[in-house]
Amino acid sequence: MTGFKGEPTPRTPIGGIARHGAAIYDEAPHDPYQAKGKYSEPARCNECGAAYHRGRWQWGEAPHGARDVLCPACHRIHDKLPAGTLTLEGTFVDAHRDELLGVARNEGAHEKGDHPLHRIMGIEEAPGKITVTTTDIHLPQRIGTALKHAYQGELEVEYAKEECSVRARWRR
Repeated sequence: MTGFKGEPTPRTPIGGIARHGAAIYDEAPHDPYQAKGKYSEPARCNECGAAYHRGRWQWGEAPHGARDVLCPACHRIHDKLPAGTLTLEGTFVDAHRDELLGVARNEGAHEKGDHPLHRIMGIEEAPGKITVTTTDIHLPQRIGTALKHAYQGELEVEYAKEECSVRARWRR
């Protein structure tokens, strides 16, 4: 035994961890739309046609004998439960609606091309406001960053760890 008594040392803050290795890490919350294990290969989503091959979802032809499953993105779309939401607000939105929607759709298409599970679920338009919902937590920030780069403005991103979701807001 090392003789450790569990008392704080001068370098340990009050209430802090007494020694290296004694830290307790919270387990990351599990996204209910991600499989608890690997899919048996080969598999193909019967809704969008994405193939699960070599340990990941990808676009392209499914190998012969692939079984039909529902990919996590199509599952979210079917349940109408987005993982990410981006809200565009402000008077600038009404004046430049088409350009802003073009940036959002282009970023969504680019991300979907590389990652089949990262998609725009829907776009809702209202006066002075556009809401973009996505199937993953990274796409709203990516679209918001592209908007901030192109049109400046303010971008706020808030991750909800318990829900495996993100809410982003861009305004100008």
